[in-house]
Amino acid sequence: MGSKERIHRLKENTRVNILDAAYDIVKEEGWQALSMRKIADKIEYTAPIIYEYYANKEAILLELSKKGFEMLASKMKAAAAKYTEPEEQIEALWLAYWNFAFAHKEYYQLMFGIEVNCCRMDELLPAGPTPYDIAVEPIRKIMGIEDPEDDQVCTKYYTYWSIIHGLISINIVRKGTTDEINRQILKDAISGITRSLKR
Repeated sequence: MGSKERIHRLKENTRVNILDAAYDIVKEEGWQALSMRKIADKIEYTAPIIYEYYANKEAILLELSKKGFEMLASKMKAAAAKYTEPEEQIEALWLAYWNFAFAHKEYYQLMFGIEVNCCRMDELLPAGPTPYDIAVEPIRKIMGIEDPEDDQVCTKYYTYWSIIHGLISINIVRKGTTDEINRQILKDAISGITRSLKR
């Protein structure tokens, strides 16, 4: 391995270490506790070195948000790929969305601004398929609409998203009911919206 490749690998490792340290701090102390100084202390670097990689805390938040959206899209896509029927795909991908929100609560809070300021949405979305791209495919199939940007398809996507995101947000901010009841509410909401697609 040449010296340029070694330097590049070291820089990339440092970048990853900074993000990992930031996420560890957040898991331990919450988003409000995150600072460049704490990140530097955690990885035993000086603060100026952190600034060589990220201009400020907002740049780190942006990178973490992008990572969260990539993880979410990957999980939704994998869940939908297990089924061939659009109705089953819809339920699977929204259940994957739900599971992601609670398995990776800190990412979800950052991505959607729950108890923390989030970045502009257009800066966050992954280069590949977005959660929207993945979810509208089975929606438009059930509705018999070719164009994924059709207003009716968009409306139905946002109907699913608003209900599911709302239920998640309620449970992140304050635990409302049992997991079993929440999952039943979630499934009822998904199936109810899915039935409305066929009208």
